[in-house]
Amino acid sequence: MNKLLLLYFLLIASLTAKAGDGKSIITGTLVDSASRQPVGYASVAVLEQATGKPVSGVMADGNGLFTIGRLAAGTYRLKITFIGYADKVVPNLQMAEGATLKVGAIVMSANAKALSEVRITAKKALIEEKIDRTVYNAENDLTARGGDATDVMKRVPMVSVDLDGNVSVRGSSNIKVLINGKPSAMMSASVSDALKQIPSDLIKSVEVITSPSAKYDAEGSGGILNIILKQNNLEGLSLNINTTAGTRGSGLGLNGGYKVGKFNFSLGGFGRASYNTPGDFTNSQTVTSLTSNDVSLTTQSARTKNSGLMGRYNFGVDYDINDHNSLSLGLVLGANNRPVQQNDFFTQSYLNDVLTGSTLQNNKITNNSNQIDATLTYTHTGNTPQREFSFLTAFSQNNRNYNFENIFLNQTDGSVTNGLKNLNNSVNKEFTLEADYQTPTFKNQLLEFGAKDIIRTVSSDYAYYSASDGSLNYQPLTSASLSNSFNYKQNVASTYLSYTLSPFKNYTLKAGARYEYTSITADFETGSAVSIPNYGVLVPSLNLARKFDNGDMLKLGYNRRIQRPSLEYLNPNVQAANPLSITVGNPALQPEFTNNFELAYSTHIKNNNFNISAFMRNTNDAIQTIRTGSGDTVRTTYQNLGKQNAYGMSLSANLSPINKLNLNFGIDLYYLTLNNQNPDPTYYASNHGWVYNYRMFGSYDLSDKYAIQAFAFHRSNQIQLQGYQGGFGVYNLSFNRYFANKKGTIGIAGDNFLSKGYKIPTVVSSGNISQTAMNVNYIRSFEIKLSYKIGGLTNKPSKPKKTINNDDLKQDGGDNSSSGK
Repeated sequence: MNKLLLLYFLLIASLTAKAGDGKSIITGTLVDSASRQPVGYASVAVLEQATGKPVSGVMADGNGLFTIGRLAAGTYRLKITFIGYADKVVPNLQMAEGATLKVGAIVMSANAKALSEVRITAKKALIEEKIDRTVYNAENDLTARGGDATDVMKRVPMVSVDLDGNVSVRGSSNIKVLINGKPSAMMSASVSDALKQIPSDLIKSVEVITSPSAKYDAEGSGGILNIILKQNNLEGLSLNINTTAGTRGSGLGLNGGYKVGKFNFSLGGFGRASYNTPGDFTNSQTVTSLTSNDVSLTTQSARTKNSGLMGRYNFGVDYDINDHNSLSLGLVLGANNRPVQQNDFFTQSYLNDVLTGSTLQNNKITNNSNQIDATLTYTHTGNTPQREFSFLTAFSQNNRNYNFENIFLNQTDGSVTNGLKNLNNSVNKEFTLEADYQTPTFKNQLLEFGAKDIIRTVSSDYAYYSASDGSLNYQPLTSASLSNSFNYKQNVASTYLSYTLSPFKNYTLKAGARYEYTSITADFETGSAVSIPNYGVLVPSLNLARKFDNGDMLKLGYNRRIQRPSLEYLNPNVQAANPLSITVGNPALQPEFTNNFELAYSTHIKNNNFNISAFMRNTNDAIQTIRTGSGDTVRTTYQNLGKQNAYGMSLSANLSPINKLNLNFGIDLYYLTLNNQNPDPTYYASNHGWVYNYRMFGSYDLSDKYAIQAFAFHRSNQIQLQGYQGGFGVYNLSFNRYFANKKGTIGIAGDNFLSKGYKIPTVVSSGNISQTAMNVNYIRSFEIKLSYKIGGLTNKPSKPKKTINNDDLKQDGGDNSSSGK
């Protein structure tokens, strides 16, 4: 009980206690005695040596570093307390007035007995700031439970999600999404589809890395999103059960682990079904002939219905060979089925205001995929803290079928008249080898270097079929532009060097460079090869941080990034589910290059934390969505055109105005300019404007057993080269009841319960095209959620596992709403 009181005091003291009036400082680092890795978030108290009276206290950061300032001259002792470790005392610290005492590395030893008594842990803040990233601790947000990773992303600072689940960071969709730092072929195929397969209950945190170091791949010009999944560190057998039942979807997840001796096994599965998600779609587009001034007008409307069935299954085993060597094996299988039905799709066509024809059809879109990710990691840690060598290998494959069938109907009796069908089967494969080494060189200095090779093979087989009568006896269309096979192979070899040092007191500098060489071959089964030149690129990175004695931090960062196009941009298959608004990829796309600059400051006032950052992003050869008109059809594709610049700021705040109430606010605001720099005035296009999004989160503990949480998010119009996509907002309210000493939670929640639906327009106005498409989504829902944890407390901290980071491939921004998806 005494340790409980002491730990409670230390946690409160780290947040609220006033420091003394002195000018002396104590700094140090906490490391694990076995793994020699940093011990983060431990409580460090300064006590008077003679009386044991508390003087000051802080919580170490995620890297085990702590700084305690404003101490008067005297003799002190440190007491460090953290769950899973024996209390550590460092006595007889002599402090002179105005001096800085560096105690160096303090070794922490695991203590199973302490765990049997301590039951209180320090809850991390919802938002944390580090030198090169912002961390959103999703496990502290109950409003997202029962959903998927898309729901979590709406709550992450600087991140925006559109109606199709496409993710962007500060307005840029040119990002890379990792899972536990590892790449995945399913992310390369479609980020929006992949996120829907990850249950929110499995997500521990999300890292937004806006200023990556040279250790990360050069790709991802908008930054990196790293989804950290919860890991099993419980000795013996553990089991987590999560289930949700609601008006729009249901899910069930089981995740178990068995940890004994040197082995740690994990096995889990999650399934989720979404249903009863109706919607409406309308489209009005005008195309003016460039030669005759004829005006073609098309109006369309349809009722839509979306559903989905997703599953994810994982197996892992970690083996600690000895204190310095470990192996980690992971296997993930996933499946996704998200069909879309468009009923009564009615189209009317006009030429110079005269009705020329109309059609009625039902459209069925199938979007099925399955994937496998396998990783094997060997890690060796030295006797010196932070000295480490790792060798990593991974294989990932995603198979996807994206098909549609248009069944045309007689407008009088509804009978079938003819049909059109498209089958598109694609395969993404990635094989990765990576070796990394890091070692401290001098005091407070770290050297990192390594090499990596990524081999990607992508194939897309596509074919069109037509039926001329109601029997729907489909016959193939043999045109090479409609039925063909596209093969794409890419090899990225890279090496990097990074150095971290503290040149002055409270300053940290991390600088590095990375060189990558890319070779590409691409061809069609029928037709000529695609000529894409090989290229090399050198990308520097620089991060500078100044930490003040009161805990405030100032950060300055620069990095150059490259963005290679993914299959969504390259795929030459013509997507014509809406025959008058088609989309086709561009196999000859080149990468785009971006310079990123960032200045950030974090501070606190008592229990309240504030973070503000300013950024500038300049992109050349930007991959942009281009729409052109011919006859009555709008064609969407992608090209390397012109420049894209963004200038903006982000602001977030964690507030605790009263006991048991926690609030979090965030806003991102930036000015975006786009210019295709086409010298022909007929095809010249540019756009600019302000873009913003904001989020609010609040939680209040009614008692030890009851809590309320609320969340709201709003996204403004998104500026595009030839128009904009409309904004929207979502909100959630949940009421939770804890039981079995907080091992179990049961709750009820409502999403958008005051709104029947929301309208999201996509507006295009450029050259000879004018188009307005409107999607209406009905997303009001209610659900019951239940979770329960079975398992004891861990008796030793787990070793950190190295991971692979394939930070590349530009994903589709999802602005093609005119397709009626």
